[in-house]
Amino acid sequence: MSLTTPPLPSPLAQPVGRRAVLGGGAVLGAGLLTSGAAPSLSGDPFTLGVASGEPTPDGVVLWTRLALEPYARDGRGGMPDRAVEVQWELSEDPLFRRRVRRGRASARPELGHSVHVELSGLRPGTEYSYRFKVDGRTQHVSPTGLTRTAPAPHSRGGALTMAFASCAQYEHGWFTAYRRLAEEQPDVVLFLGDYIYEYAPRDYVAPGAGNVRDHQGPETTTLAGYRQRHAQYKADPDLQAAHAVAPWIVTWDDHEVENNYADLVAEDQDPYPTLEAFTARRAAAYQAYYENMPLRAAQRPKGADLQLFRRLEWGTLASFHVLDTRQYRDDQPGGDQFPTSGPERDQPQRTITGAEQEAWLLDGMAGSAATWQVVGQQVMFAEHDYVPGAARGFNPDSWDGYTANRQRILDGIVERGVENPVVLSGDVHKHYAADLTRNPSESASAPVGVELVCTSITSGGDGGDAYATRDSELADNPDLKLANNQRGYVVTRIDRKELRADFRVLDAVSQPGATVGTRASFVVEAGTPGLQQA
Repeated sequence: MSLTTPPLPSPLAQPVGRRAVLGGGAVLGAGLLTSGAAPSLSGDPFTLGVASGEPTPDGVVLWTRLALEPYARDGRGGMPDRAVEVQWELSEDPLFRRRVRRGRASARPELGHSVHVELSGLRPGTEYSYRFKVDGRTQHVSPTGLTRTAPAPHSRGGALTMAFASCAQYEHGWFTAYRRLAEEQPDVVLFLGDYIYEYAPRDYVAPGAGNVRDHQGPETTTLAGYRQRHAQYKADPDLQAAHAVAPWIVTWDDHEVENNYADLVAEDQDPYPTLEAFTARRAAAYQAYYENMPLRAAQRPKGADLQLFRRLEWGTLASFHVLDTRQYRDDQPGGDQFPTSGPERDQPQRTITGAEQEAWLLDGMAGSAATWQVVGQQVMFAEHDYVPGAARGFNPDSWDGYTANRQRILDGIVERGVENPVVLSGDVHKHYAADLTRNPSESASAPVGVELVCTSITSGGDGGDAYATRDSELADNPDLKLANNQRGYVVTRIDRKELRADFRVLDAVSQPGATVGTRASFVVEAGTPGLQQA
């Protein structure tokens, strides 16, 4: 089935279960237009839902983006070419009887009519409800979202439930995994890249069942195109449910701009004969990314540059070190041909992080007082041989294309005495779990940390538990403990003693409404590096 015009959000976008919150995108009341107010909007502007992110002990970012027509090709979302005043409210209850903050913000056309409200001075470790309103002849009220602040800086706090996900190709399936993730009621969601895909309709076809719906517009290369594509994804009710249930911490991978781009090197040189042309495309993509994510003003782009690597603390339980492995990397080795095994990938000067980010990561992990050092990043970190048997072949777009950079980080973890490092990754559309060792080619090399890789939300289509390369992957990669090709996400439950990871899977994404189950679970004990089957 192929849908040329996706359905607009439905009331199903509301979170479910214990945290169900009230108030949809309804139009409430009449006669609320005050003297001198701007002309009213022609309909509900909250078609893209709400979101929050960047939780700190005393604050959070509240987000929305106004769009009367989410799929408008000019990227304006059917909005007038003027600023629109937006009211926001924060409450300790979902009925807004115990409001603690309210204010006004301006949704401006130069920021795609997005709103980023940065709050501070809130109580640590507290759950809040929030919503937005726009006044006119009638008052439009957004869906209600749920967010929370991090524990106090030196607090031990309680356990943390954190879900992480990646890779949501709109055409490849229904976003049911987002709905199931919302039903897990996590405290925080970590998204590890490929939030949108840049392809024109049907340029990237899912194996098996094929595409179930179509992208709107051509391949994204302009600001209008990226805005339209983000709006199409944000209009999905299942994605809205996942955003409304908890604050998100986000980073990007490649498809937010273009497949496998490296810094300012495009995947294909033909469409981009000049550096200036790709720089303009990256600037447009970064601008749209900021507009559509619950990020702080510190992340607002400056042309084709956006400072995305950053650190967030969850009391003394966990430090989240969020990386950017796209913006500063060298071009992939071997002409980015998969698989590759040439000597170029081992050159000592090659980097996927850049020198500044590498030093920032190691210094931050070494200086942290938290029990768990959680590194949220994009592409697979562990060495991974994809060629069955004695031959060797690696993914040049992953850390296997930048082995010296990886080795410096592994060595730095050991030499600086970093305890309980956990690397979280996405990108490869499969669930993987692996021990991290300094010398993966040596069978006796002891783990120094672990890597958990989430599969895709939809990318790659339905997939399946049994697939051709799984057994050979496990045999050829002794540090690998799990390989699974279904769609889903990972839920982690973190306390002082252990981190438990449940690899959640759906049977299919080619039909909406699939149920979710746990394919495998692993535990990492604090102070004892290495994965244990739960």
